[in-house]
Amino acid sequence: MTLSTASPVVAHRYDFVLLYDVAQGNPNGDPDAGNAPRVDPETGHGLVSDVALKRKVRNFISLAKTDLQGGGPAPGYDIYVKQHGVLEKLHRQAYETLGLKTDEKSKDIKASNVEKARAWMCQTYFDIRTFGAVLTLDINCGQVRGPVQITFSRSLDPIMPLEQSITRRAVATQREADAQIEKSGQVVGTMGRKEIVPYGLYRAHGFVSPHLAADTGFSEEDLELVWQALLNMFEHDRSAARGEMATRKLIVFEHESPLGNAPAHALFGRVHAGLRDAAKPPRSFDEYQITLDRDGLPAGVTLHEKL
Repeated sequence: MTLSTASPVVAHRYDFVLLYDVAQGNPNGDPDAGNAPRVDPETGHGLVSDVALKRKVRNFISLAKTDLQGGGPAPGYDIYVKQHGVLEKLHRQAYETLGLKTDEKSKDIKASNVEKARAWMCQTYFDIRTFGAVLTLDINCGQVRGPVQITFSRSLDPIMPLEQSITRRAVATQREADAQIEKSGQVVGTMGRKEIVPYGLYRAHGFVSPHLAADTGFSEEDLELVWQALLNMFEHDRSAARGEMATRKLIVFEHESPLGNAPAHALFGRVHAGLRDAAKPPRSFDEYQITLDRDGLPAGVTLHEKL
């Protein structure tokens, strides 16, 4: 399935390395661990899920492609997975917009409707044609494999999450206030906790497939937006809980061949990051040395240092 776009679809394969850091914050809490920073228990290295990074990309696209005067997202740049969204409503909208019935009896017509709805969803929602989505709800819009895939991030060195106690002078309910007054004669407040990573430099790998781009209609303009998002997503995602986060390096390997001119792992091995002084724990990006092995790149591979 090839969708018509104003910009040509991506024709080259790309592999990329993303380096970003956090200082005095929690880059990605684990809800099964009281929202503590994710940690590999065997090595102590910090982890950040691919879902967390994709959320930040989605949020950046929403900002970059939405009319601040209330006009809504630009055509083709709506977001499918958004806060408080009801996905089935969006599926129903696809069928209604295309004049399709959701209760067709014929298997052939039903399959045709699913394919048409799938194409409409790819054209309408940036994150579907970028990351893909499983759209097989009661109102079926098929499945989409996205051309852009991102791995879990891992910190370059072990992290040591610190649990900090915090207080709030107010209480949530009158019942809580009455209980505190009965016990101590006054409203004491509420105790809480916040877990932070003093410092961590994280590394993620990503991949762009031209074959899947042709299927979803992922264009060169879309790809440029992804690079912008990866470079700027933390600038528009500030939170006291996340401390200070920033993209430090974005290194892209472009292949001349759609199938690729070299294995991704061999290219990723050309990006080296290590502590200048391994004897002390890192507390800033300046304590790391980042080097790129540019010599002898495989034929057909071009290195782009975006940052």
